[in-house]
Amino acid sequence: MAHLGSRRQRALALPVGLALTATLGFLPGAAASAAPLDGSDAPVAVDTTGPKLSYVVNTKGGHGASASVKRAIAKAGGTVVKAYDQIGVIVVHSQNPDFGKQIRKAKGVASAGATRTSPLTPVGITEEGTTQKLSAAGAAKAKEAAAPGQEPLEANQWDIRAIGADKAAKVNDGSSKVTVGVIDTGVDDTHPDLAPNFSKSQSANCVGGVADSSEGAWRPYTDGSDHGTHVAGTIAAPRNGLGVAGVAPGVKLAGIKVSEPGTSLFFTEAVVCGFVWAAEHDIDVTNNSYYVDPWMFNCKDDPDQKALLDALTRATKYAERKGALNVAAAGNSNFDLSADEILDDSSPNDSTPGDRIIDPSECLDVPTQLPGVMTVTATGDKNVKSYYSSYGYGVADVAAPGGDKWQIPATPDANGRVLSTVLDGGYGYKQGTSMATPHVAGVAALLKSAHPKATPAQLQRLLKKQADNPGCPSHVYDAAGNWVEATTCEGGKNYNGYYGSGVVDALDAVKK
Repeated sequence: MAHLGSRRQRALALPVGLALTATLGFLPGAAASAAPLDGSDAPVAVDTTGPKLSYVVNTKGGHGASASVKRAIAKAGGTVVKAYDQIGVIVVHSQNPDFGKQIRKAKGVASAGATRTSPLTPVGITEEGTTQKLSAAGAAKAKEAAAPGQEPLEANQWDIRAIGADKAAKVNDGSSKVTVGVIDTGVDDTHPDLAPNFSKSQSANCVGGVADSSEGAWRPYTDGSDHGTHVAGTIAAPRNGLGVAGVAPGVKLAGIKVSEPGTSLFFTEAVVCGFVWAAEHDIDVTNNSYYVDPWMFNCKDDPDQKALLDALTRATKYAERKGALNVAAAGNSNFDLSADEILDDSSPNDSTPGDRIIDPSECLDVPTQLPGVMTVTATGDKNVKSYYSSYGYGVADVAAPGGDKWQIPATPDANGRVLSTVLDGGYGYKQGTSMATPHVAGVAALLKSAHPKATPAQLQRLLKKQADNPGCPSHVYDAAGNWVEATTCEGGKNYNGYYGSGVVDALDAVKK
């Protein structure tokens, strides 16, 4: 979802100034009358001629409150799509342009807001650049260089060796009782290097906010992204004599698809569904290599964005209470997330973006800055922060290999990106904090395998304790490939803004 000069790469790019009526049209409807939301008898006109938008309505708690709010939703011209009463979040569709304003006045409503700025149609992902497919010649070269006991393409996996995952596999390759949920663009479970570890019963499609667990629903769309499939391979591709090796090759994978058809956009209703699904299907770790669209940062003083923050916070905390550790990518804009100000020039990314100056302590990158979620920064082969990786003192938790095209490893392909599974049974290179996050999710799965009773909070502490912190580097690569002085790193060898508590260590995870 990121490229240089913007927060993250987006598959959907709308021209500046494009009007909603020109692109998607207004959906037909008629004005209706309804009782006012305060319960008085005087009818009020409800306009239902606007574009059809999706909303989240967060109740003040309790099933009774939820029932009264549902009645208020109907009066305001809304239709309940899904009610997550367990967290007090209701997904709603409405063509009333004033639905948000009206429902926020209803008794029992804590917050409410639109999840997007353009109409529903019949992603933001944290990779930097596009996939580089592994060629047949490249695969042959890697196989020739493979050492005894290595997977055929493992010679090109500098990232696995960087965190000791190859050595860890000889001690403990992870338990099949542990499952990592890949909340993403979908996972291709037909890939021969993923199928052995894939758990269909724990997988679903959450697009639109309602879980669909029918056969194959979790797979990428026909014209969809390979992002989730690449992430899954890094976590748990088995050591089966095929292709690559994952960090935790013995654990299970679940695919939870949350990206819109034809795009790489992740909207709140789908992500809320994803976390609730994970919470209720025995997922131990969730991998979140994206940010929730359409706002790169969600500001607490904006009623719509506050509602999205509230809903997502409830969902992530619910998953955590049910035993899931949530890990998320820091992003690829080289932002200091602990700065006083950041220029956000790409929001909203589903319509017409504009420039705004935000305070990242009040306007959060979600899910990575939500309470309890681990924030992951990226490193390259030289073990220094990747040129694109966002960071921040007090924000970064741990770091992991995400790749850096300027940090060239001594591998057959000499490719500084991360090699993993892609669509059509293939393999390819990607770089980004998207690629760093699954390394952390894999190490967390190894820790959960070694400590099956560990809570998410305990897993966080173990991850931080066993991470190896190189301290602030003297130099890093910039976006142009120049080796420049690292002037933006704060902190020391115990903790700093580039690496948090350090780069995760898979070998220590299974030995200690």
